[in-house]
Amino acid sequence: MESGKQLTGTLALAVFSAVLGSLQFGYSLGVINAPQKVIEQHYGQSLGVLPEEPLLLSENGTETEKREVHPSVVMYWSLSVSIFSIGGVVSSFLVGFIGDLRGRVKGMLMVNVLAVIAGLLMVMAKMWKPHVMVIAGRCVMGFYCGLSSGLVPMYIGEIAPMAYRGALGTLHQLATVTGILLSQVLGLEFLLGNDYYWPLLLGLSGAPAVLQSLLLPLCPESPRYLYIKRDMVEEAKKSLRRLKGEYDPSADLEEMRREKEEVEKEAQVSIAVLVRSSLYRQQLFVALMMHLSQQLSGINASVYSWMSYVSMSAIFLFVCFFEIGPGPIPWFIVAELFSQGPRPAAIALAGCTNWTSNFIIGMTFPYIEALCGSYVFILFAVLLFGFTVFTYLRVPETKGKTFEEIAAVFKKGRNQTPGTRKTGIGTGTGTGTSTELEQLKSDSHA
Repeated sequence: MESGKQLTGTLALAVFSAVLGSLQFGYSLGVINAPQKVIEQHYGQSLGVLPEEPLLLSENGTETEKREVHPSVVMYWSLSVSIFSIGGVVSSFLVGFIGDLRGRVKGMLMVNVLAVIAGLLMVMAKMWKPHVMVIAGRCVMGFYCGLSSGLVPMYIGEIAPMAYRGALGTLHQLATVTGILLSQVLGLEFLLGNDYYWPLLLGLSGAPAVLQSLLLPLCPESPRYLYIKRDMVEEAKKSLRRLKGEYDPSADLEEMRREKEEVEKEAQVSIAVLVRSSLYRQQLFVALMMHLSQQLSGINASVYSWMSYVSMSAIFLFVCFFEIGPGPIPWFIVAELFSQGPRPAAIALAGCTNWTSNFIIGMTFPYIEALCGSYVFILFAVLLFGFTVFTYLRVPETKGKTFEEIAAVFKKGRNQTPGTRKTGIGTGTGTGTSTELEQLKSDSHA
């Protein structure tokens, strides 16, 4: 049982500072939607396919005069939206590298440069060609968010006390949703979603990075990173005491020592090695399915004009339940399922799966909706039922368990897998695992 204060001011500051990246992620996700017509008008003017006059909106923020959108405007607008996900897909593979390069805190600090650059590009959109500036800014911001959406859960998962790991882990998703809400409110036509202020609305995407850059230097580095990755025992002790108050950290250090021994056995695991290895196949399968369940739930396909008010109530309940289950859990459960060796690679691969499925849903949903009409969400209901069954059967309970105990659940599952190879003196499970570890080491060195 852990001793010492569980929740301290330093821990609260560290978690708050980290989830500012999640707030920025959510804001960037939602901010492009509200001012769509205004931005399309500026795209058209820049491309020379629309007259140089402001777009007139009615009191409720809708167009007073319907105009047919030029195909080139549609193309650049679609690219403005989708380039964000493409940037996230690419950068998600670098999460492990950035997190291990200088640590979790310095990693988050480094990538904030990208967020500031993206914000500046978008806030200056009117100074040059708006479609080029917005697309460039969205691409850089997507690249930042792909890194941030992996680094934030990684850091929180490593600093959170065992008893509060799940509760603190949900703050990533809570901050993301808060960012989406904030972007929708500021995007109202009488605030910033108008012809004059829309570049500022988009540029504010980089604002949380500035505040985070001021706060992160006050936060302790992950003690697990210091002990296991850098072998800095004294610094890990100081970090633990800063996070939990004055207490005897022996139990926590002993757990880290055991995990470090396991890491030294398994060596650093690359994405390619992780995908090929049968040693982590069950954990990886669970992690990827959890992220697929998040995106294929239909959350990014909700709030359409053809829905009735009764349907809107159902959507409200759907979003509420999503935010306490499929929304937050996939982000922090990956860090719990893997030990320090394969953890960065697993988080990177899970993040790539999430971003890719997000992009696919965003691109294909309009066509599916056109084909199925109002019955489109039956497809998502069927998928959710399948993911529910999978979660019940395959996802282990991680509450109150150490990383070592969680790993033991999967190791036990591998040992009980039917068809285990026999040897002259019994089953060859232990030998097979040892051989697999040696193969992992050689593959990693290669």
